[in-house]
Amino acid sequence: MSGSLGEVHAVLRAVLHSFEHAKLDLTACTEGLTTEQLWTTDLGVAPIGFHLRHIPGSVDRLFTYACGEMLNDEQLAFLREEGIPGEGRDELLAKLSATLDRIAAGVRAIDPATLTEARTVGRKKLPTSLAGLLIHIAEHTQRHVGQAVTTALVLKRRIG
Repeated sequence: MSGSLGEVHAVLRAVLHSFEHAKLDLTACTEGLTTEQLWTTDLGVAPIGFHLRHIPGSVDRLFTYACGEMLNDEQLAFLREEGIPGEGRDELLAKLSATLDRIAAGVRAIDPATLTEARTVGRKKLPTSLAGLLIHIAEHTQRHVGQAVTTALVLKRRIG
């Protein structure tokens, strides 16, 4: 609702705004959290660190399908390792930002005339369109942002 990117097709704009909001919200909600806190499972939900790692991984994978390609071995390996605790806040946010910026450049390069083209997702080759897949990327990103933000709020209240 910022009024920015008015020159960009609405579907593409939604994805770009989703990425910008994700970076802002995740940076804000993780402020002051330690690496241990980012990866805690004490709340009985996926750790914040998982969401910070899953968002760029899922965006990368889904955009691969949007480009009409299949996942490579590196992407599949990343998927298997998303939940393994490790990096701290700065590294997670830097990787998230770099991936979202790279994919945003790809989104900007899409010809809106191709948005109705057929695409498939995954090994099951689930049918969709390029527009449907891009919209899914935006909503999936925001779903995980919401989970991370909520988890961070609960965690911060718990730790005082």
